[in-house]
Amino acid sequence: MPQPEPQVGLSLFSSLVDPSIPPGTLQGPSEMEPLLSAIVGDLVSRALSMVTQRYLQSKGAEEEKLQRLRAVLLRIDATVEEAEGRHITNQAMVQQLQMLRRGMYRGYYTLDTFRYRAHRDEADGKASTRRSLALSRFSPSSSRRTSSSVCDAQRMDLVLDAGSCNNLDKMLSSLERMIGDMQEFVMFLGSYPRISQQPYDAYLFHDQVMFGRQMEKETILSFLLCREAARNGSLGVLPIIGPARVGKSTLVEHVCLDERVRRRFSSIVFFSGNDLNGGNLATLKGDMDEETWRGLYTSAASHLTPGSKIILTSRSEKIASLGTAQSLVLKFLSQEAYWYFFKTAAFGSTDPGEHPNLAALGMEIVVHMNRSFVAANTVASLLRTNLDTRFWRRVLRCLRDFASKHLSMFGEHPTNLLQKDQPVYMWTMAKTSNVVVMRDIYHEPSPKISEVPRITAQDVLSGRVMSEGTFQAVAWRSRIPPCYTYLVSFIVSRTDKHAVLGKKRSRQERI
Repeated sequence: MPQPEPQVGLSLFSSLVDPSIPPGTLQGPSEMEPLLSAIVGDLVSRALSMVTQRYLQSKGAEEEKLQRLRAVLLRIDATVEEAEGRHITNQAMVQQLQMLRRGMYRGYYTLDTFRYRAHRDEADGKASTRRSLALSRFSPSSSRRTSSSVCDAQRMDLVLDAGSCNNLDKMLSSLERMIGDMQEFVMFLGSYPRISQQPYDAYLFHDQVMFGRQMEKETILSFLLCREAARNGSLGVLPIIGPARVGKSTLVEHVCLDERVRRRFSSIVFFSGNDLNGGNLATLKGDMDEETWRGLYTSAASHLTPGSKIILTSRSEKIASLGTAQSLVLKFLSQEAYWYFFKTAAFGSTDPGEHPNLAALGMEIVVHMNRSFVAANTVASLLRTNLDTRFWRRVLRCLRDFASKHLSMFGEHPTNLLQKDQPVYMWTMAKTSNVVVMRDIYHEPSPKISEVPRITAQDVLSGRVMSEGTFQAVAWRSRIPPCYTYLVSFIVSRTDKHAVLGKKRSRQERI
């Protein structure tokens, strides 16, 4: 007789499901469904519990790391603040202080990225710019982006990278090593005198110090105060090189107004570009051939006393060969330092942690300003007057459109055009068909109150002033020596005809 086929697998399964059922007995669908549902429900519950537990563990570990990062940054911040209140003459310590500053800026940038990332999409009211830029790398049109838009994407990539767990681990490890290595630095700080001429609390307000230029300032001070022996009537020459509106001339004037410099030299003379055409030493905006420089240098050496110093500033790297000291190169702030500065300027005495939606919007806003000091001070002043999410969101959208419009029309970011002394179509929050063109940015010594224009750039941007015609407006007033008032020239018209093509008026003082 034929043997029955074995039912081992099914019998085992049936036994596992219900031991009371004899092996080899099949259960109907109606009997199996409740049992299968119970098994599946139990498996899903265990999987969700495991995922939730791992998520909570990872969040707990991340929060613990962020707490450690906050503690490390507070220690570095206190050390930097103490060091900036002292006159440090040792160049090695100055360089170490600069390393501490850079680490502090990167650390706060990473901390803020983690702190406000959950609020970014919510504050923006739609998909984040981070996401759209990240996705654009994979779109067919990404290869046609301009170099300026690539820079914007790279700066936004910095936000993405700063928000990665791997970056958090690296940042925390780096700063903790830095803290461990600065014990001798802190010990040596006590041997340097305090800067008595500047109030201690001035360091708490970044609009009262030349932010991000402390090392460059010390380099210039060291050059000016060094009493090297003059040989054959030679003069010390320090070239300072940097792009337009990076603050070369302002930094030199700021240093020369220092009390230590004024005690060291009997007279301090500044020359402008127009003075150079008359044969005097001046701020160099273009190239200078060696023969011309030799004549100017010989003339200066024959009239100036031994120990006199000359500082040249220029956009051209060719002046580096004219110096007797190593040239000083000024660059724009890093994105991390720029955010640190902008956050302080935009929130003022308000704690950004109390307004996480605004802080998240602020991190988006700085991406579109191309690290411009003019934009940072102007926009921050506008935002500080209205700590409202909808208002900040409108400013963000205006800045996005502002940058996008110039990238599509001219292939360059508007701040790059302004650095070339070219006019730009300015953004405004007003609902109007008028065209606003900004044709000039310049600074003047702070005049009397009666001579300052009543209109501000913030009035134009917010839409409070839309009068047609040409007028000047105050962008902001600097509180640090030489205490310039920064002004902009606007043209408002119903049409852009002749607005950009017209000839720009010249200014003796360009930023």
